[in-house]
Amino acid sequence: MIDVLFVIPNSSKKAYQGLANHYSTIEPPTWALLLASSVRKKGFEAQILDCGALRLDENDAVKEIEALKPRLCCFVLYGQNPNSGTTSMIGAESLSDAIKDSNSDSKIVFVGSHVSSLPREVLSKKSIDFVLVNEGVYGLIDLLKTDLNSNLHNCQALGFKKDNEMIFNKVGSLVPLDKMDEDLPGYAWDLLPKKNKTLDLYRASYWHTYFSDEDRTPFAAVYSSLGCMFACNFCMINILNRTSNEDNTDASSFKGMRFWTPDFFLDQLGILQELGVKTLRLSDEMFFLNKKFYVPILEGIIKRGYDFNIWAYARVDTVREDQLELFKKAGVNWLALGIESGNQNVRLSIEKGKFRDINIRDIVNLIKKYDINVLGNYIFGFPEDDYKSLKDTLDLAIELNCEHSNFYACQALPGSPLYTYSKNNNLELPSKYEEYAFLSYDCKPMDTKHLTGGEVLKFRDEAWHKYFSNKDYLNLVEKKFGKENKKNVEELSKIKLDRKYY
Repeated sequence: MIDVLFVIPNSSKKAYQGLANHYSTIEPPTWALLLASSVRKKGFEAQILDCGALRLDENDAVKEIEALKPRLCCFVLYGQNPNSGTTSMIGAESLSDAIKDSNSDSKIVFVGSHVSSLPREVLSKKSIDFVLVNEGVYGLIDLLKTDLNSNLHNCQALGFKKDNEMIFNKVGSLVPLDKMDEDLPGYAWDLLPKKNKTLDLYRASYWHTYFSDEDRTPFAAVYSSLGCMFACNFCMINILNRTSNEDNTDASSFKGMRFWTPDFFLDQLGILQELGVKTLRLSDEMFFLNKKFYVPILEGIIKRGYDFNIWAYARVDTVREDQLELFKKAGVNWLALGIESGNQNVRLSIEKGKFRDINIRDIVNLIKKYDINVLGNYIFGFPEDDYKSLKDTLDLAIELNCEHSNFYACQALPGSPLYTYSKNNNLELPSKYEEYAFLSYDCKPMDTKHLTGGEVLKFRDEAWHKYFSNKDYLNLVEKKFGKENKKNVEELSKIKLDRKYY
C-alpha cells in the first residue's frame, strides 16, 4: 500500500468542449509534482494518477485507484489559469463519490485554490474526508504522519469532520523563503504517466509553438516563484497563501511572493533539458518583476547553454527596456501581458493599476522591437463595462495586433475580491463548476451594471472570431510564422463554441 496517490481529475471535455481534442493545452500537474517531491523527501511513498493526461473516464480511474490501494488519495486541484482550481472540481467531486461508492478504504483529501477559497463548502461534500486550507505542503506531511483516523488536531491547515461537525485546525505557516529549496525540492517528473518518455502526454498551447504541432510535446510548466505582490480584484491566485481560517476573506488579504534560489531553479531546468523539453512555460505570476531573481536565472540559462522556447509573464508597468535583450537571448520568445481593458475608466475601477493607454501601446511596441512575441490578455465584462467599453477593448486589441491574444469573459472566481463583492451585493453567482469554465457550454459570466452575462459572453465570442480572422493579424502570422501556420490559424478561427447563456 502506497502512502499517497496524487489524483488529477479529468475535467477537460466539459471545460473545453471540442477544443480538448487538439487545440487545448494539457498542462503537467505542477503542484502535484511539487507536493510529491516534498513528501518523498520525508520518506513517504507517492504516486501520481493524472486522469486528464491519460484520458481516463471515471470507471477506469476508480479501477486504477483500487489496484494501487493508497492510504490517502490527495486530489490536487490547482492549475496555471486562475479558474483552474474551480473547474478541476468538475471531475473531482464525482470521482471522489465514485471512490467511496467502490468501498475503497482510502481516505480522500482535497487541496487547491478552490478548496482554499471555499473550504467549508468543499468539506461538506460527503465523500471528502479532509481539506487543506493553503498550499498544503506542511499540512499534508502532518497528515501522512498520522494513521488518518486520530491525532488530526495536530495537523496544520487541516479541515476534517468529527461527530457531524467540521473542525478546522490552525492554518500554520507557508514554506518560508529560506526553506523553499529544502521543503519544495523540485518536481517528481518520474511519477508522471507517459507513452514512451517523460512528459510526452503533455502539450503546449497551440500559439506557444507558433500555431504548429512541432515541439508542442514534450511540454513542461514550472515556477521560479510563488504568489504575487499585487491584488487585482478579478484574481484569486494569492488565496493559496492563506494564513487564517476567517470566513469572508479573499486573495487580496494574502498577497506576497516567495522565490527558489536561482541556482536551484536552474538545476531544475537542467533536468528538463535532459528530458528533451524545448517548450517551457514559466508559470510565475510576475516573472518580469524582481531583477534580483530573474537576471541570474536568465544569465544562467545562457551560460549553461539551455535551449528553450519560453513563455513568461509581466505587468505592463514592470517591463524594462534594458532587460529585454537579455530575455530574448535566454529564449523568452513570448511575454504575456495583462492588458485587461481598453477603457481607462474600467481599468482604474478594477484595481489593476493606473498605467495610461499610451504606455500600453509603447510597451507592446517596445517588446516587439526585441523580437519577442506578445500575448495580450483581455477581459470583457467588468462591473463598469458597457457596449462602448467592450468595443474599446476589442479596438485596442486589434490596434495592438499582438502575436496572440486571449479574450476572457469576466468571472467572479471563488477566492477573488470580485467574488466577495458579488456575495456582499447579492449578485447572482454560478451554481455549478462548469459555469466557471471560460470555454465551456455552461460558461456563465457575471452581469455588469449595464449588460447581462450572456450579452458579455456573446460579445466576447464574436470579438474572438473578429480578431483571429482579421486580415492584418493573419498577415502578421504569415510574416512571422509562415504560410502553413497562417492556415492553421484560419482553421482554428472557424471553430464555434456552443453556449447556453446567449
